[in-house]
Amino acid sequence: MDKLTIIYITIAAITALLLALFQYLYKSKLKSNLKYVLTALRTISIFGILLLLINPKFESFTYFDEKPTLVVAVDNSESVSYLKQEQQAREVVDVLNTNSELKERFDIQTYSFGKSVAVFDSLNFNERQSNLALALKQFGEVYANQTAPIVIVSDGNQTYGSDYSYTAKGVKQPIYPIILGDSTVYSDLSIKQLNVNRYVYLKNKFPIEIIANYSGNDPITTELKIWSGNAEVFRKTLQFNALKSSEIISTALMANSVGVKTYRVELVALDNEKNTVNNIKNFGVEVIDQKTNIALVYDRLHPDLGALKKAIESNEQRNVSIFKPKDIINKINDYQLVILYQPNNNFNSILKKIEEQKINTFIISGATTDWNLLNQTQGYFKQKITNQTENFQPSLNQNYGTFIVENLNFNSFPPLKSEFGTLQITVPHETLLYRTINGITTEDILLATFEADATKHAILNGEDVWRWRAQSFINTGSFNGFDEFINKLVQYLSSNKKRKRINIDYKSFYNGNDDVIISAQYFNKNFEFDNLASLSIVLNNKDDDTTKEVPLLLNNGNYTVDLGGINAGLYNFTIKHNTESISASGSFQILEYNVEQQFLNADITKLKIIANTSNGSAYFPSQIDNLISGLISDNRYKTIQKGTKNIVPLIDWKYLLGLIALSLFIEWFIRKYNGLI
Repeated sequence: MDKLTIIYITIAAITALLLALFQYLYKSKLKSNLKYVLTALRTISIFGILLLLINPKFESFTYFDEKPTLVVAVDNSESVSYLKQEQQAREVVDVLNTNSELKERFDIQTYSFGKSVAVFDSLNFNERQSNLALALKQFGEVYANQTAPIVIVSDGNQTYGSDYSYTAKGVKQPIYPIILGDSTVYSDLSIKQLNVNRYVYLKNKFPIEIIANYSGNDPITTELKIWSGNAEVFRKTLQFNALKSSEIISTALMANSVGVKTYRVELVALDNEKNTVNNIKNFGVEVIDQKTNIALVYDRLHPDLGALKKAIESNEQRNVSIFKPKDIINKINDYQLVILYQPNNNFNSILKKIEEQKINTFIISGATTDWNLLNQTQGYFKQKITNQTENFQPSLNQNYGTFIVENLNFNSFPPLKSEFGTLQITVPHETLLYRTINGITTEDILLATFEADATKHAILNGEDVWRWRAQSFINTGSFNGFDEFINKLVQYLSSNKKRKRINIDYKSFYNGNDDVIISAQYFNKNFEFDNLASLSIVLNNKDDDTTKEVPLLLNNGNYTVDLGGINAGLYNFTIKHNTESISASGSFQILEYNVEQQFLNADITKLKIIANTSNGSAYFPSQIDNLISGLISDNRYKTIQKGTKNIVPLIDWKYLLGLIALSLFIEWFIRKYNGLI
């Protein structure tokens, strides 16, 4: 309470006393001692009312002890059980969670992790991938402002994500790995990496690069073989020793027929080799007959041109050629899609040719687009011409139904520059992206698709799309999201297939540890997206002829099903409506591969590195008592006494109001009882 408030309270007390004395001693004719009682009551009432007007504030302090947090994270991936360490892991977690001294010293928070992090419930060691880097990153963020040492119970064998030894450098907490696994070094052959393109072309040779590793000291000789079914298509003898522990093998195979082709790479195992699972790796390629040729026509150099070419050609089935308007006139029939970048007066001839030949187009406008020309040369859309430009951000139309679109967090994308004014499409169309101005989504078109005169078209009303590709990389660490978005748009525009009421999105083959997610869209008879449909997938394994039916769930505007965990093999599937006779079918293959079974030992070196760089220590399960005593005796992890200061205004003190009311009532009662009123 400050000095000025104390002065006010003193003045209020004196004022209350003087007013009471003036009423009952100076003006009153009472002769009995009753006047002193009434004076005291009136003083209390007036002083209480004045205190409420002054409303002084009082400080109160509450003290409490805050224990440091002990984060225990246990690896729940299949590699732990493959190394026969699951019982060790359970015992370690149980000891840490039940130790009375640890519980008294720390607030213990237990988690499990595989591909993602989860609050600890139980351990089953069935996660098909492990991402220790993600676990460390999340713990570092959640406990950034606390004292929270991290105990990692893991074999250190990461199969997904960034290098966790690098991620650990950004974690401001000591890390204590408990190493699960054998430290003994055995002689072991393994296929460390296999590089091959997903798509190849008929009658072409496709390259394969294989990195073979050897762990051991003795000189050995083995063979590397590549099989296609039961036929051996490649063989090479390899020699390793203590100094030569790896070799890169490059070869090329011929693609003789269209479709998905699977191969098996095998390193002939050593005598008494403990782990032979990592000697074999399956891979697949999809052989296609021809590329989709796309022409990108421009008259003004712009970074968008390179971004579009990179995005489209990220799919090896597509080839982009860049032309000036005058150079493509005689070649236009060689292309399934023509992208017109900011058409101006030089595009007059090609626009007429496109209309005559009925060619699919993708028009991208911007600050230098000649809208007078576009408005006059076609009748599909009209742009209001203002000769002014504006920046517009995108907003995804969740009800867009021409093809399946994933939300790339478009709201975070930079704005595109385009003509200020409304774009009106005069034929039936679907808006994929709306314009957003100052965070307000409008009904104006930023990107739309439409079909007319047996052709397909799209218009993107804005330049600087290269910024979107860069932002996609910033958001996710990869260009894949943006590239996939552009490729779906290009796939729709370059195909002349008729629209179906059920659209499905899937890959022709998946590697053993991939997420097997199939998406679908369902439209009613008016081709309006129906979010109340009941869809299911009937999945048939062609290898053992087993069938199962799984419902699809609505998720972000698409019906999806996650088939993760199904066995390797060839599958046919049908997505059907449960009350209508409408369906769509497809097939895919899952290649046998379990990345969690590729390890023979724990990665002791890397786990010790993250312990040393974070001022922690590494232990084996047999040293759990040393870890516990070290944590308890470490002066960095002391219980801290903290206090909170509460400032309470007097007007919130209800007892004062009660005291004022009580004193006024007693004063009134005494005066009434004695006939003074």
